[in-house]
Amino acid sequence: MIKVLDLFTSQDFYYSKMLFQRSLAFIYLMGFLIMFNQGKALLGKNGILPARIFISKVKFSQSPSIFYFFESDQFMTMISVLGAIISVLAIFGITEKYGHAVSMISWFILWITYLSFVNIGQVWFGYGWESMLLEAGFLAIFLGPANVAAPVIVIWLIRWVCFRNMLGAGLIKLRGDECWRNLTCMTYYYETQPVPNQLSILFHRLPVFLHKGSVLFTFFVEIVAAIGLMLPWWFVGALAGGITILFHIIIILSGNLSWLNYISIVLCIPCFSDVFFIRFFNLPAIATAPLAIGHQWLVYVLGIFVSFKSWGPIQNLFSSRQSMNRSFDRLHLVNTYGAFGSITKVRNELVVLGTMDENPENAKWEVYEFKGKPTDVNRMPSLMSPYHWKIDWQMWFAAFGDYQQSPWVLNLVAKLLYADPDALSLLASEPFNRKKPKWVKIDYYKYNFQDPGKSGYWKRKYLGEWLPPLNLEHESFRNIIKSNDWDPR
Repeated sequence: MIKVLDLFTSQDFYYSKMLFQRSLAFIYLMGFLIMFNQGKALLGKNGILPARIFISKVKFSQSPSIFYFFESDQFMTMISVLGAIISVLAIFGITEKYGHAVSMISWFILWITYLSFVNIGQVWFGYGWESMLLEAGFLAIFLGPANVAAPVIVIWLIRWVCFRNMLGAGLIKLRGDECWRNLTCMTYYYETQPVPNQLSILFHRLPVFLHKGSVLFTFFVEIVAAIGLMLPWWFVGALAGGITILFHIIIILSGNLSWLNYISIVLCIPCFSDVFFIRFFNLPAIATAPLAIGHQWLVYVLGIFVSFKSWGPIQNLFSSRQSMNRSFDRLHLVNTYGAFGSITKVRNELVVLGTMDENPENAKWEVYEFKGKPTDVNRMPSLMSPYHWKIDWQMWFAAFGDYQQSPWVLNLVAKLLYADPDALSLLASEPFNRKKPKWVKIDYYKYNFQDPGKSGYWKRKYLGEWLPPLNLEHESFRNIIKSNDWDPR
């Protein structure tokens, strides 16, 4: 028993700790920049889904956030800037130069402020990479400054997150869409994923045997290699971590999935002990101070706490009704993960249009172009990850149903009818030069990648109106304003 424990505790992780902290700080920076640029338009006082309305209807105990105490657009911006500044300091290792207090307080501020955004973020923050950042960010609080040895228990807790992320994704595919089991999912995925990039069309055109092989590779990485992430031998961990990193790099090249794959790579870093860096990069062994008694006891308590909280995610992993990307507590401390259990076979897109004509029946309609999602068939797909345009992603989900299943779309339409500058800032272009259109509607199209040899990137087929023409006198908008005390201007 002692020899087995030695396998887990005998390795040093100075380089892994340093890389992990700085890489995780980069992910935090992306999150805070997104909120700085998009937060007012999405969650501000008169945003598309104002946080103040959410706060008035949901108790603090149900969704803890500092914005329950200080709620304003200015405070939201200030917190975004604060988070971005601390993230930059952590990227350059400055937060780790001045002892335990500065290190732990810095990482705590990053965690509590980003948690505060997530817990009032509504549909804009309902995805696994947000919980993954918070879970990893909470563990980072306990890693300690640069001159202190990496707490081995915390290193293994991070690997435990990595393991659950990968195995959860593999198991949900095995239990999910039949196309995973018959090896055909990747023939659809590159075309129908939320926001394709410039290389997606090239991946889509790969031979069928490579698509099938990539499904087999996915299962190997997410199930077989995932087990290696938790094995104690340094070379096994490094091999499993390296394979997993390669897997996520390929996904990054093939599409825009926010920072999902980036943080998945960051979680692999603790799989590489100092032995790896010394042998393969000829780096020197670094002498560090042992953990202080207080720090050591904090780590012990953390290990017991995470072990207790892991029971729910473990049950979910092996449940025939496995949930995808579920948080088991309000602080997102120990979660369950799993991506793309099912694959969309057809790409339906919502195209938002407006007109200055009084009569919508024979009007000339102009298109609102989004920054990421496809609209103009001749426009090159965008490259945005690890940054993320939240409204583009949400429009992809809205196309799965009608507007009653995505009522926030009516709020967006109201903002466009008022030519709201914050809402328009979320778009790549708008056709009316900041003037109020008379009507706005949303059409429904089926999109496919353009055939080889033909001009353009997409071809599309009109399917009908998703949302009929609406104007500012429409009853839906009057009801929104009346019930929510919401001024879309």
